[in-house]
Amino acid sequence: MNAGSLYKICVSVTHNMEDQNKELIELAHAKMPFGKFKGRFLVDIPEPYYVWYKNKGFPAGKLGKQLAMMYEIKLNCLETMIRNIKDKFSKG
Repeated sequence: MNAGSLYKICVSVTHNMEDQNKELIELAHAKMPFGKFKGRFLVDIPEPYYVWYKNKGFPAGKLGKQLAMMYEIKLNCLETMIRNIKDKFSKG
């Protein structure tokens, strides 16, 4: 492997990590746009709501992806991580 190839790999990994960081920061600041929990941060919505959506099927698009991610976060008791991200990083 030459230096140019290694550089391209490093840049690709760095951009991927930056994208993931941005995605987590955005998720931490995301609010529910409709329904019973309208206006609440996704992290503050109770887990049973996410279980219900998991069984029903998450909606398509960005919100559906965020709800699915939050389901996994709540399932694995990682809400504190998201709250810390929300407190430490601005929405940007």
